[in-house]
Amino acid sequence: MKLLLERYKEFRNSVLSANREFYENLVQGQEPETMLITCSDSRICPESMFGYKPGEVFVLRNAGNIVPSYGGGSSGGEVATIEYAVAVLKVKHIVVCGHTGCGAMKALLDPQSVSSLPGVAEWLRSAENTRRVVMESNVKADLAQLASVASRENALCQLDNLRTHPAVASAVRQGNLQLHAWVYKLEDHVVEAWNPETNRFEPVMAEEKVAV
Repeated sequence: MKLLLERYKEFRNSVLSANREFYENLVQGQEPETMLITCSDSRICPESMFGYKPGEVFVLRNAGNIVPSYGGGSSGGEVATIEYAVAVLKVKHIVVCGHTGCGAMKALLDPQSVSSLPGVAEWLRSAENTRRVVMESNVKADLAQLASVASRENALCQLDNLRTHPAVASAVRQGNLQLHAWVYKLEDHVVEAWNPETNRFEPVMAEEKVAV
């Protein structure tokens, strides 16, 4: 808590004072072009990673960057947040960005590990499509190998869930919204994006393709 207050004080005394006009203009509203759906993992800081300023990106975070299917009965506000972003803010892009080393994905593949966490277990049921795809497509892999695959498959599966949301389906059909699946690799800080033309995840920056 002490660090939290110290950082707030620093923000007030340096960042806010040096950019007062910018922050005062935020009162007028927001017009983000992109919505990011990322994991709650404290190692993931989307605004910092992509250099966004306040008002420039609409962010939804939860354990495992999961999007419950519309009408699926499990929502902690995800449905309302997505609907508002698409129908009211008119975002042009939704990026589901998972990450390697995701605890939620490990738990998804090993349900017994969260048997004493009923809330977590219930939440992960919204990603059952991910679990099925990973387990049935990699029958000979061990848990460690499955975990490395799960983050990528999960990002793709959540795009399928997104398409069940009426506002999303309508905007995509009209050509007003594009959906993207990304994965942030903690081990080398490379961001990969799903390329439907090659059916694989590829680094978003050309210069990183050489290093991967």
